[in-house]
Amino acid sequence: MIPNILLLILGLLLVVGGANFLTDGAASIAKRFRLSDLVIGLTVLAFGTSAPELTVSLMAALKGSTDIAIGNVIGSNIFNILAIVGVTALIIPLAMSNSTIRIEIPLTILSSAVLFFMANDRLFDMAGENVITRTEGFVLLAFFLIFLFYTFNMSKGEESPGQVRLFGLPLSIIMVIGGLAALVFGGDLFVDNAAMLAARMGISESVVAITIVAGGTSLPELVTSVVAAIKKRPGMAIGNIVGSNLFNILLILGVSASISPIRIQGITVVDYGIFILATILLYIFGLFFGDKTIKRFEGSILLSLFVCYTVYLVMTA
Repeated sequence: MIPNILLLILGLLLVVGGANFLTDGAASIAKRFRLSDLVIGLTVLAFGTSAPELTVSLMAALKGSTDIAIGNVIGSNIFNILAIVGVTALIIPLAMSNSTIRIEIPLTILSSAVLFFMANDRLFDMAGENVITRTEGFVLLAFFLIFLFYTFNMSKGEESPGQVRLFGLPLSIIMVIGGLAALVFGGDLFVDNAAMLAARMGISESVVAITIVAGGTSLPELVTSVVAAIKKRPGMAIGNIVGSNLFNILLILGVSASISPIRIQGITVVDYGIFILATILLYIFGLFFGDKTIKRFEGSILLSLFVCYTVYLVMTA
């Protein structure tokens, strides 16, 4: 079991490191072709923070570990809101913009509800198994393109998300190729050892995916949000989380299902319930609790719910 844990950590480090190298190299190349910082931020950099989840879910779907593919997305979204927003709100109250409360969060709730409907064929269609089909994957990708178009329009005239560091063209190309190789190899290593770890521990792949895998692939969001909070930029912290959750549902599951239909076995109604409840709580706290701010009290509620859910998973594993 120890070798599996060590290889799991190595795979995660390769995925996160590969995402950073790929993103930096691609952003540098894009800048040399005179693309604006805004376009780079909304495409290359946004993809970079979601690359770990995308790589792991895609690899899992291709290998037939479909509970890891969807469990990673559901677990990441739960971890993002309950754990990351909870911890970040304890550091500094998180103010939310009007667009986040009135557009992005409702879109996330709607996307979560659509996913719940797509992933529960037995419940809604009396089918023999729960499958997210290729057609449904294309539907999710279509919604993602609409969201991307909306984001471009909303971001016109806004401040650039950050300066892009320039590297020499040969080095940039090497970074892209090396980062992509690290993503593929690390994702393969991560998924294989997550599945082996589940088998050795005698628990389902879905539980490992929702806890260990999701927590690991959400590390970039955790670091980004905590650093943004420490630097007194709470709007960036909450925007990072909501945007990441939409990317997870629409892009990652959309791509994964389009390539290989996702057959679901171990994800329960409780998992979906917490998945949707977390986003609804974020909406309620932002809209009805005072001045559109997630305060320390609300943060502690989110964090407590995450602890209770984790204990439930461990007890029922």
